[in-house]
Amino acid sequence: MADLRAANLLGKSFDGRTVTLFDDFAYTDPVNGEHTTGQGVRIGFDDGARIVFRLSGTGTSGATLRVYLEHYEPQPERQHAETQAVLAGLIATARAISGVEARTGRKAPDVVT
Repeated sequence: MADLRAANLLGKSFDGRTVTLFDDFAYTDPVNGEHTTGQGVRIGFDDGARIVFRLSGTGTSGATLRVYLEHYEPQPERQHAETQAVLAGLIATARAISGVEARTGRKAPDVVT
């Protein structure tokens, strides 16, 4: 995550998409007003797609890397297609940006939802 946070991806292109947003987002609790930084890395693209990398867990050891992928699909006939197929390009981009396979040796996630 530290390497990802240090990367300068603005303006870079991946699989035909150009990075237009790159930040480490923060969260402000609406109840108590507590502001927490370092919540995860957001990468937004010129076509509206988005990748979010976020650690969950109480520490860096044994933490779970969560990867959120979003892309608007305007074509009704593709909206019921298999998610992995529709997001294949964005999945490949997330793998290339993060280098998670090279860092962990894992070829696939444990859970896909």
